Amino acid sequence: MAAADPDDPLDAWTIRHIVMTMFPILIVLSILEMGSGYVLEELEETYLGNPTLLVLVPVMIGMGGNLGAILSSRLSTRLHLGLLEFDLRDDVLWTNILAILGLAATIFSALGIAAWVVGQVIAEPMALVDLMLISVVSGMLLAVIAIVLSIGATYVSYTQGLDPDDTTIPVVTNLCDILGVIVLSGVAIVVLN
Repeated sequence: MAAADPDDPLDAWTIRHIVMTMFPILIVLSILEMGSGYVLEELEETYLGNPTLLVLVPVMIGMGGNLGAILSSRLSTRLHLGLLEFDLRDDVLWTNILAILGLAATIFSALGIAAWVVGQVIAEPMALVDLMLISVVSGMLLAVIAIVLSIGATYVSYTQGLDPDDTTIPVVTNLCDILGVIVLSGVAIVVLN
């Protein structure tokens, strides 16, 4: 059996290579993920004072990560096909960015309405205007963050010789979890005070 050639992309598809690449990244991301729990604990009073906001937390952070994962996947595919240029004049890149922003506006608007309905049924009601403002503003900010993280993670993976299929989605989804809690909490504090 021939020795593995580090320059051969097919040799990167070994269990050993994937574990050696991903293990340190996942350890760091796991430690950072604990930060979102710390933020939630620090803002416990805000969330318990407005229980409807608790409905937004898991969906907000999940959707931010999902939007980032969609874009990361599309960028990674274009990179593997040799079609991705890290250039501000890349029309397809901008089309993907606009699609993510449009999707985010739709999802986070629907999330605001759904959270309001749930709040009317099982929690202390919150004003629809406040809830929509919190949901849409924090959702759109999180979408922009997810876009920046997706492009950045794909670019860094590419320049470091890592397979973006392995690295971008875990990095983007974990960072969006953390930043989603921070953004949602920050916007809620501003709107409610």
